[in-house]
Amino acid sequence: MRRTGYPWRPFLRKIALIAIPVALQNLLTTTGSMVDTMMIASLGQAEVGAVGLCAQFSSLMFSGYWGFVGGGMLFFSQFFGAKDEDGINRSYGLTLTCMMTVGILFGLMAVCFPEAVMRLYTDKDSIRVIGTEYLRIAGFAYPLMVFSMAMAALLRCTGQVRLPLYGSVCGVLANILLNWVLIFGNLGAPKMGVRGAALATVISQLVSITVVIVAAQRKGHPYLLAFRKHFRWDRILVRAYMKKCFPIICNEVLVGVGNMVINIVLGRQPEEAIAALAVFRTLEGLVIGFFAGFSNASSVLVGTVVGAGKPDVAYARAWRLIYLCQGIIGLLGVALIALHQPILSVMGMKGESFRLAFGMLCIYAAAAFIRMGNWTHNDTFRAAGDATYGTVLEIVFMWVMVIPCVCVSGLVLKWPTLAVFALCYADEPIRYVMMQVHLFRGKWIRPVTAEGRRAMKNWKPDIRLIPDE
Repeated sequence: MRRTGYPWRPFLRKIALIAIPVALQNLLTTTGSMVDTMMIASLGQAEVGAVGLCAQFSSLMFSGYWGFVGGGMLFFSQFFGAKDEDGINRSYGLTLTCMMTVGILFGLMAVCFPEAVMRLYTDKDSIRVIGTEYLRIAGFAYPLMVFSMAMAALLRCTGQVRLPLYGSVCGVLANILLNWVLIFGNLGAPKMGVRGAALATVISQLVSITVVIVAAQRKGHPYLLAFRKHFRWDRILVRAYMKKCFPIICNEVLVGVGNMVINIVLGRQPEEAIAALAVFRTLEGLVIGFFAGFSNASSVLVGTVVGAGKPDVAYARAWRLIYLCQGIIGLLGVALIALHQPILSVMGMKGESFRLAFGMLCIYAAAAFIRMGNWTHNDTFRAAGDATYGTVLEIVFMWVMVIPCVCVSGLVLKWPTLAVFALCYADEPIRYVMMQVHLFRGKWIRPVTAEGRRAMKNWKPDIRLIPDE
């Protein structure tokens, strides 16, 4: 029943099957964003700053729908582990409906009220005008982004991690080509500047979605295209779904609004700082892209065994996944610092903006090691059924500690940009300690399937036990 040592080789193989395709997909997306930034940088620092602030608005949208992604992946993975096909189909339909509501709302705000959105993020008129032009077109891509994310979540939780990767490859290649054509007016196209970048984003999202749907149809995926089965909800499912999703939604929305407040403060720094922040956010996406692979692996590898009634396996996998993820992110942070000179130069940073971007990278390299550990803890807890603990911690610390510190230092005391930026991560070490305690207690394993609930009777966590997988 127990082994003398943990089976690392098959465990790492399972991680790689999920994490590598997801990491590659996110790396491609980040590479596309970096190319965007490099092309837009040739237009000027104001353009870089404007598009960077527009990206913060799309990040707020991400916060609005990610609660449904987290809740959806909880149900997808546990139902998949229990081989409940009807549960997978119905929970996907519910997830898709909730996510698309958010995507359409943000798309309408971007297309119909772009000036109001930009006024919220910056007081610089030159940046605001450029951002308004970009948002008015890019808003059409927002529902497409959300639809693409919903499909990717379902495919990853049901063992088809490569299909979203195929869509990303085609979408990123289309985006790079169309940026070159539309931003600069190549191949006889009109020279559209940032409006061209926005239009390229819309078209590339359409390309990505089309590729995924065609690939899923050829593969004969049993869930993604089963439209007639997606919307057969009942009161029991909706209640259970909303109960699990509600804490995650509260977390993502309140944290998203908190990040918006922080970005508003940072958006009132000098133009060089705004441009440096836009470049930093692109590079941060590189780190998060690698992390997302391990995060998805955590959700799937833990969620499926919880749903199948194997709490010992879930417990053993969870803490190993968290430490492994932290180690990888630490190495990536060191690599970014070592290569900062060519990376920042090619992305248009020079003088004061270069100094600020490098300072942000240094601060983030130290903070990301702990931050991503907290993030993986939370995703693991959610996949196992505990959507509350990490949520409460993140909300409380952000609104009680981080936001007051950032607002007072940036708006009242007028501290230097890098000092204000560093305070954005002030809560991470404290939360990490509390997350670790919760992890080893094992109270985060809360199944939604009958098999999982039966297995929890009289179960107690023991880190010394090595379960057969």
